[in-house]
Amino acid sequence: MATPKPTSRITPALCARGRSVAEPVLSPSGDRLGFVATAGGRSQLVVLTLGEAPGPEVVVTSDPPPRGARAFSGGVFDWLPDGSGVVYAAADGGLWLQPITGAPPRRLVEHGPSAAPAVSPDGSKVAYVVDTRHVAVASVDDEARWPVRLSGSADFCVDPTWSPDGSRVAWHEWDAPAMPWDASRIALRAADPDDGEVVVVAGGEGVAVQQPRFSPDGLLGYLSDESGWCNLWAVGPSLDDRRPVIDEPHELAGPTWGHGQRSYAWSPDGAAVAYCRNDDGFGSLRVFDRGEARTAEVARGVHGSLSWRSSTVAALRSGARTPTVVVGYGGATLGRRTVLAHGALAGLSSADLAEPEVVRWAGDDGSEVPGRLYRPPSAEVGDPPPLIVWIHGGPTGQMEVSFNARIAYWVDRGWAVLVPDHRGSTGHGRAFTQALAGRWGELDVEDTAAGLRAAVDCGWGHPRRLVAMGASAGGFTVLHLLAAHPQLCAAGVDLYGVTDLFELDETTHRFEGHYLHSLVGPLPECADRYRHRSPLQRVDAVVAPLLVLQGSDDEVVRASQSQALVDRIRANGGTVEHHVYDGEGHGWKRPETMIDELERTESFLRRHVLRWRTS
Repeated sequence: MATPKPTSRITPALCARGRSVAEPVLSPSGDRLGFVATAGGRSQLVVLTLGEAPGPEVVVTSDPPPRGARAFSGGVFDWLPDGSGVVYAAADGGLWLQPITGAPPRRLVEHGPSAAPAVSPDGSKVAYVVDTRHVAVASVDDEARWPVRLSGSADFCVDPTWSPDGSRVAWHEWDAPAMPWDASRIALRAADPDDGEVVVVAGGEGVAVQQPRFSPDGLLGYLSDESGWCNLWAVGPSLDDRRPVIDEPHELAGPTWGHGQRSYAWSPDGAAVAYCRNDDGFGSLRVFDRGEARTAEVARGVHGSLSWRSSTVAALRSGARTPTVVVGYGGATLGRRTVLAHGALAGLSSADLAEPEVVRWAGDDGSEVPGRLYRPPSAEVGDPPPLIVWIHGGPTGQMEVSFNARIAYWVDRGWAVLVPDHRGSTGHGRAFTQALAGRWGELDVEDTAAGLRAAVDCGWGHPRRLVAMGASAGGFTVLHLLAAHPQLCAAGVDLYGVTDLFELDETTHRFEGHYLHSLVGPLPECADRYRHRSPLQRVDAVVAPLLVLQGSDDEVVRASQSQALVDRIRANGGTVEHHVYDGEGHGWKRPETMIDELERTESFLRRHVLRWRTS
């Protein structure tokens, strides 16, 4: 009998509608909270007053709107020291000063694209990043004064931050062909460039650092994987006393994919640090007491974008059963949690959603591969459920147990979802992430295939109803999986996946322009490897039906890559469905696109996978 379709509670519209929330930042006095809200592709800065009953929300920006921010990242705005306004990076590329009273904004900087504004402690200057190329400082009051450049010859810079006395600026930098999670540096310079040169404080070859942030008592904190795990380190004003502050076998941050990740925050007196911990993709918020060298757990769930002012820690909080919200933690032990703002899907009860479990399996070479398994409510009744193996992007990344509307959608429809952390994923230490160097298209594929075989052996999924799904780098792995193991999956879904490594190396955006140097190898020495590892060259082996979805304006993986793949499969007589979303880029912005993706994918899988009947 065919598996009956369960009664669905989560609709495509419920997944797509609503808004995203990002970058909650408390005002210097701690009496207000600002955050970025995005809906329908347009972002706004929202401010609310804190107290016994927070709110109401007030939108303080109009035109130009602020640039968008992904959840758990930022680099969009900073408060003035007196709390009277914010400096924000606008969608037009400039920096603007916006009074929170609703008065018109005033342009501070025209050139750009500008990002990551950081206002000096006295409010007279703002440090910021221009196109991830260099750090500059501009005047807040003197519009005629031309900005000065602080950074040196580094290829990339992000996240400037001021010392408490306003005399120095630190930032995160690195040089091509390294990516920031391969090798990067914390740099420091006097705010007046005539007073000294750039000094490298930490990092370098074989060490990845990120998130420089001064403590109130003058320590320069930063995250480093020097020990093998991304932990919190600090250095004093003399710059000769680097030492770990929090040293534990857990990752305290994700990779630096952009500006504004804030996975730790100093307390206002510098005596404690709030930080985020990753346990096999599950998260928690913790506080480390520096005086007693003691750690206490504040809350479970994936947290990020931490801000600590006065007696409140503000953060984003998310989980498999917790749609992303802005929260505030208060009280003597930060144990009092208040929801300050909702993102999408507010109103779903936790009973409607599934919590995953950690699973592990052996790779082909005996290495242990971790992952998380979401079981549908009907999984214990009858045959094993159909299963989607969902391969994360990056490939330097991880699909943490934060709220994912797509996963909730498929589990609600009776699918199990397996999320593998193939080698190269983050969250398991530097060695695990670096294991993929030079082997993208091999280890990720074999670790995922081993996970699917384990799913069959353990009864997690039906052997004739396995589906591989992934976006971007995840799509690349999907295509290789279908070619290398043609009988393993009943179908595949590729969202704007990489198909031609030569074209990707030539056309992708600046940030990832040298990514393949570490993932595959340098050119021209490794040209044969690029050719063999391009899914476009292996499509003759793909026999499973394939759905390919692509944005017409994708600047990371061009639409021509998907088109070439589809043309080749059709020429071979294979089964492929292809749809291009006009005006969309590397990921969807419009709700109607996400609705169509879910409906189109469900129709595809119903026809090509769920039609199978078991004996």
